[in-house]
Amino acid sequence: MDLYKTIQELYAEKEKLERVIASLEELRQIGSEVSVPPTVGHRGRKSMDARERQQVSARMKQYWASRRKSAVAETTSR
Repeated sequence: MDLYKTIQELYAEKEKLERVIASLEELRQIGSEVSVPPTVGHRGRKSMDARERQQVSARMKQYWASRRKSAVAETTSR
């Protein structure tokens, strides 16, 4: 086992790793300089206040009343 040769190979590998690390750090700095616009928007459901709930309730009552009316009309026409 040639100890001198092993040490030389390890030093060469160390230099190679240092170059790779330096290039990655450079890429990280370049990436941080380029600003990425923050995402705008909200996730999840929109909350409703009492007035909006009442409006939705009135619309749905009207919708279901019309559905019942049309269902009754279909059964009587058969």
